[in-house]
Amino acid sequence: MKSYPYYVLDVFSAVRYKGNPLAVVLTESDLDIKTYSEIALEFGYSETSFIYYSQKALKVRSFTPTGFEVGGAGHNLLGAVAAALLNGQDIFAGQHGSQYVLMKDDIITLTVDHSTPAKPVIGMRQSAAIIKAAVPQQEVARALSLDNEQVLANDLAPTVVSTEATHLMVPLKDIAALEAATVNKKLLIQIAENYGFEGFYCFVLSENDPRYTVQARFFNPGIGIDEDPATGSAAGPLAGYLLQKGYVKAGTEYKLLQGLKMGRPSEIRFNAEADNIWISGSAVVVMEGKIHI
Repeated sequence: MKSYPYYVLDVFSAVRYKGNPLAVVLTESDLDIKTYSEIALEFGYSETSFIYYSQKALKVRSFTPTGFEVGGAGHNLLGAVAAALLNGQDIFAGQHGSQYVLMKDDIITLTVDHSTPAKPVIGMRQSAAIIKAAVPQQEVARALSLDNEQVLANDLAPTVVSTEATHLMVPLKDIAALEAATVNKKLLIQIAENYGFEGFYCFVLSENDPRYTVQARFFNPGIGIDEDPATGSAAGPLAGYLLQKGYVKAGTEYKLLQGLKMGRPSEIRFNAEADNIWISGSAVVVMEGKIHI
């Protein structure tokens, strides 16, 4: 029997029992896919990350309970980096210039703000957003159990947008529509396959809340995530989409609220420019222990 230490963190939150829970297992090398999948299923969170130090960089791999490997710069990466830092690891040792980690085999550039040592703010660089296909309003409304007029279809319309991950940006009429959205899993999976994206990122531009520019919900049942309380890999494409549509200014930090419907409010900061997007936030440890394999 072999044992590995693990942490459970609430990601995109500085408050315990909010944000997006993530298990992070500290290994010595890559494990086999079956073991990754079994451990992720055992924890049961939307994703479980595995980390070890390799090639002068922290290496991260993340899996859903269904065994799907997740890439990109989302809560699974932010929580993994936070766990390594809080464990006292010098994850940037030997690096020169930009700081980075490896997400499987992809290099992800990072920033770390240690102003609050116990809760560092970690920034993750995503590539510039690429706007792809539009998806008909009627199809999206039906998949979300909404009326057609609750899904916007003017300058903001359901649009597939890609950075490291590809998701459908779904602008909704108001908070009432956002709260009412209920996924028809079969239809969502079918639409995602037809138009080449992963999940639905439903959002509303805030008008009455000065703290947040956007409120959002994320659905991706195709990989076993019925709803996610914080999704950095979708917030990046949204930031780029809003920049290209003129709803946010380049080089300016904004805040996004996600997870409120689930009782796990999460704060995601985003800053979009023409050639890159930064997603940042905090994470807090809620438990730790050892897992046996």
